[in-house]
Amino acid sequence: MKIAFYGSSLLSSYWNGAATYYRGILSELANRGHDITFYEPDAFDRQQHRDIDPPEWARVVVYPATVEALRNVMAEAAQADVVVKASGVGVFDDELLEGLLKSAAPHAIRIFWDVDAAATLDEMRAGPDHAVRRALPDLDMVLTYGGGDPVIDAYRSFGARTCIPVYNALDPSSHFPVPPDPDFQCDLAFLGNRLPDRESRVEEFFLRAAAMLPDRSFLIGGNGWESKAMPANVRHRGHVYTAQHNAFNSTPLAVLNVARDSMAHIGFSPATRVFEAAGAAACLITDAWEGIEMFLTPDEEVLVARDGQDVADHLATLTPERARQIGQAALERVKTEHTYALRGAQVDAILSSHVAAAAAERMEKA
Repeated sequence: MKIAFYGSSLLSSYWNGAATYYRGILSELANRGHDITFYEPDAFDRQQHRDIDPPEWARVVVYPATVEALRNVMAEAAQADVVVKASGVGVFDDELLEGLLKSAAPHAIRIFWDVDAAATLDEMRAGPDHAVRRALPDLDMVLTYGGGDPVIDAYRSFGARTCIPVYNALDPSSHFPVPPDPDFQCDLAFLGNRLPDRESRVEEFFLRAAAMLPDRSFLIGGNGWESKAMPANVRHRGHVYTAQHNAFNSTPLAVLNVARDSMAHIGFSPATRVFEAAGAAACLITDAWEGIEMFLTPDEEVLVARDGQDVADHLATLTPERARQIGQAALERVKTEHTYALRGAQVDAILSSHVAAAAAERMEKA
């Protein structure tokens, strides 16, 4: 099938945590014979901070962030069998969703793919006229980055016909163990952009732990932290490109995952970096969130912390041997159960099932 996918960016992870997710799933769909075109706006300096060149498995259309360019790329949706509008494109989100529903061919599968369902649902609850809420009757399905039953139930309560989580995963060809890099040497590393609904949790789980362990070394990577006051034993790295993620995850004694407020509240929403770290055989310490056992087993494949004190306690007693054991166990688990090959197969089956159901419905009416 021809898939027209409108998202934030496939080419750049700069202020765009969904890039790895898009790449993993869409490349697998291409491997299964689907024809992928990804539309992304030239916005937020992402094109100046590309991680990859346009891949062989997708046609990438980078369009100016203007009304005229928006109209042009929306018109191309008419040629597709599957039209996907992702959340968080960043410019003209509402106009894009409304326009794509109008431009899509009558036979096309119309999908809203929510990569931040918790935030979207909060906005929908607060705004009866929210663009996604208005669009639900005309959408064939909602796919989400995660969220489990709480997100499924919430979307159905708003009128979604179908809501299916497609979780993050590992691409073993992109994320894998590598030799240590002195630039990333430390006891605990954290990678994530500075965002309002993440900052207080970083303060608790990372900076508080650093303050409690002044003799241990800490490293924070990501955009926006340069103006943040931090303990003296914390180094700030700035933006870490995708090509550097393996070294960032393989080198430290342990790596920290901190969910954003909304995702931690809903649960069942492992960040992309959980699987990237596990893929590099990192010893992962994660903040506690419901559903972690679906992905990694606590105390065997991941260490779980309720607060900064727990993080400090884990780190104070963690030996290199124990860290290696946990990291290796996590790597084996995600390679077996949580790869993008499996996620691609899931989405392919979802699309095929929808086409079959639509054909059966037409035959009944004939």
